[in-house]
Amino acid sequence: MRKLGLPSVMLAVLRREFSVALRQKGEVLTPLVFFVVIASLFPLGVGPESALLLRMAPGVLWVSALLAAMLSLQRLFATDYADGSLEQMALSSTPMGLLVVSKALSHFLLSGLPLVLMAPVLGLQFGLESRALGILMLTLLLGTPTLSLIGSIGAALTLGVRGAGVLLSLLILPLYIPVLIFGAGAVEADAAGLGFSGHLSLLAALLVLSAFFAPLATTTALRISLE
Repeated sequence: MRKLGLPSVMLAVLRREFSVALRQKGEVLTPLVFFVVIASLFPLGVGPESALLLRMAPGVLWVSALLAAMLSLQRLFATDYADGSLEQMALSSTPMGLLVVSKALSHFLLSGLPLVLMAPVLGLQFGLESRALGILMLTLLLGTPTLSLIGSIGAALTLGVRGAGVLLSLLILPLYIPVLIFGAGAVEADAAGLGFSGHLSLLAALLVLSAFFAPLATTTALRISLE
């Protein structure tokens, strides 16, 4: 039997995840609908005061995106754990870290990327200008993969645990705070004329650190959960 290369393994995992997503469209659309609803309620509740909406916009949109991304984390490994696929992955010759990266990438593509694409539309409700919308998209594009990678650690640690959803939130929310601060802060800093490049650099650094450390931590947590 021919051994698959690393790109082929990643592609196979992504195809499987997208195939499962097509059969479970409701679970895939739930985070996006949640993001739209939460972000849309704030302008209705606050009122038409433009100055207040502009000041609130970065934080509201980033918090909404963060919470929406968390909704689908619990099922990141749960399905594979329930049907025994996760054990087969752990026993295969493919590095477990590569499988973890593939799962995190699929989570970003299915849950994070739609949030990035929807954010400018929701930002118009707050009166954000085109420059601010572009910065918002850029911060989300750097931040949401980090959320997926960090979230994979929590999903692995709570695998098979009763009340995993609540425990998962308690574990990863403190780790999400730096991403939230620098993501929302970039838009606010640009609006204040302070420049946003520093915030983007920190978001990129968090992404690189997460891409290096998160697969190792997640792999260890998965092996513990499978014992």
